[in-house]
Amino acid sequence: MTIRTINDLSDVRGKYILLRDDFNVQIIDGKIMDAFRIEQSMPTIRKLKDMGARTAIAAHLGRPDGADAKYSLAPIAEYMKIPLVPDCLSKDFMADMKDGDVVLLENVRFHAGEEENCPEFAKELARGFDVYVNDAFAVSHRAHASLVGVTKFLPSYAGELMAKEISELTRVMENPTRPLLGLISGAKIKSKIGVIKAFGKLCDKIILAGGIGTGVLAAMGAKNLAMTADNLEKYDDEVVHEIMTEFGDKIILPLEKGVGAEWSKETKRTDKMMADILPTDVPMDEGPASVAEFNRAIDDAKTIIWNGTVGMAEWAPTWSVGTFAIVRHIAQRTRDGELESIVGGGDTIAAVEAVGAINDVTYASTGGGAFLEFIEGKTLPGIAALEK
Repeated sequence: MTIRTINDLSDVRGKYILLRDDFNVQIIDGKIMDAFRIEQSMPTIRKLKDMGARTAIAAHLGRPDGADAKYSLAPIAEYMKIPLVPDCLSKDFMADMKDGDVVLLENVRFHAGEEENCPEFAKELARGFDVYVNDAFAVSHRAHASLVGVTKFLPSYAGELMAKEISELTRVMENPTRPLLGLISGAKIKSKIGVIKAFGKLCDKIILAGGIGTGVLAAMGAKNLAMTADNLEKYDDEVVHEIMTEFGDKIILPLEKGVGAEWSKETKRTDKMMADILPTDVPMDEGPASVAEFNRAIDDAKTIIWNGTVGMAEWAPTWSVGTFAIVRHIAQRTRDGELESIVGGGDTIAAVEAVGAINDVTYASTGGGAFLEFIEGKTLPGIAALEK
C-alpha cells in the first residue's frame, strides 16, 4: 500500500488545509478524561503550523442526533487553546486566518450528511480549502463524508499519525519478531471473530481472555459457565468449534476468574477456578491463576499484539487487578528489551495509562475498531482514499 503523506506536500504557506483528526474522547462535566488521541495528533498539527498553513480541524464526538450541545467540541478547543468555529460548514473564519493559524470546526456529526457520506455535504465541507489531510486512523474504517467524501474534491494526504499507524501495524503483521503472541479480550466474541481468525493465521499463540474466553469455554461444554452474567452474549457454538478445531493448539484460555454476586463496581470479589464458578456468579476480571498463565505465555513471546482489557479495568481497584498485572508484566518485559509490545483500543490504552506505562510499550495505537480491522486485513475506506 502506497499512500500520499504530508511529506509529499511542498509549499502550503498561506493555503487552507482541512485536517481530519479523531478527538472522540471521554468528557465528563466539561473535563477531558483522557487526551491520548489529542496528543498523538499534535505532531501533524505543529508541522502544518510550522509550514505556515491555515489549518481547520474537522472532528467528531459521540453520536449526536443533530446539533446537541452535550457533544460540542468546545472543551477540546479550550484544551488545545484554539478557536472553535460554531458550524463545520461555516467559511466566515477563513478571511481572518493568518499563516500558521489553527482552528477547530464544531462536531461534523451535527450534520446528518457526515455519517451518510452525503456528496453535497462533503462538497460543502471541502469548499474553500486547498488540501485535505487525514490523521484520524481510529475512525478510518468508517466511510463518512469527512473521511472519504471530501477526497473527491481535494488533493488528499495522510498526516504523520496516520502514516505511523499504517507503518507500525504493517511491519508487525508482515515481519514480526517471533514467537508472536496475540491477546484478544472483551465482552463479546461476535465483533472479534474475524480478528481471532486472522490472529490464528498470524500468531504463534493466542490468549482469549475476558468475556470472550469465558464464552469459548461455555461453548465447548462448560455448562456452569453458560450465561453466568448478563453482559455475556449467547455464542455461536459452531463458530467457536470451528475456531478451536483450526487453531485450538495455539489458543490459551482462562483458568480462574474474579467473580461477584452482581454486575456492580461495589460487589465483593471472590477468585474462583473456572470449574467452581456458579451460574449465579458474575465474572468481571481474570483471577491470579489466569494472569500467571497469561504471563508465562508473554515470557515465551518476542512480540505481543493486545486488544481489550481482561476485565472491568475501569472499576479499579477491585476489578482492574488482572488487567493491571498484565500491563505491568508487558511493560517490564518491554523495558528489559525482551518484548516488542503493540497495544490498541481505547480501554486497553486507558489501562496502560492508568498504570503509568504508556511510555513502556513499543507502540500504542489510537485505533480500536480500525486497529482490529486493519490487522484482520480489511480495507479501511479512509486509508484507501489516500492511496496513490
